[in-house]
Amino acid sequence: MADDSRASDVGARYARALFDLCLETGVLDTVEADLKSLKGMIAESSDLRILLSSPRFSGEDKANGLSAIARRAELSDTTTRFLGVLAANRRASALGPIIAAFERLVETHRGVIAAHVTTAVPLSPTQSDTLSSALRTAFGKDPLIETHVDPAILGGLRVRVGSRLYDASLKSKLDSLKFALKRA
Repeated sequence: MADDSRASDVGARYARALFDLCLETGVLDTVEADLKSLKGMIAESSDLRILLSSPRFSGEDKANGLSAIARRAELSDTTTRFLGVLAANRRASALGPIIAAFERLVETHRGVIAAHVTTAVPLSPTQSDTLSSALRTAFGKDPLIETHVDPAILGGLRVRVGSRLYDASLKSKLDSLKFALKRA
């Protein structure tokens, strides 16, 4: 557990340094897009996750791998140099927490909140607009909604904003009812 804490501390420090650099140089949107792209690559590629996290690869191997990925994905110079710094400082394994911390800094800077919404079926445009309006009213900030479809929740939705989870799924309601019946 202590390693996770240190990784997030390292992630926050590196993210803050990158964020400040982006503000100074005016490349915030470009680097944000690059990091979103990298986040998707990490989620999709087990080989990339192994490269980043495995101590078997040297810093030089990680730097070469990240450099090749940056060239192929046509990432900006700022992002490419940042990945090189991470690899040189043996912090490539912290790339995931760094991206997450950077996203939070950008959201705060722009005055938006991130809302992760899980539904049983995809939301219609009207439902998305209604949810967005409700979140804007509840939090006083524009929501940046990321949706996931999980048929296992049966119906309703789950909304995670920061560390808070609002669970209005049919599955959780049925589980609560089941628990209440067992107690009776």
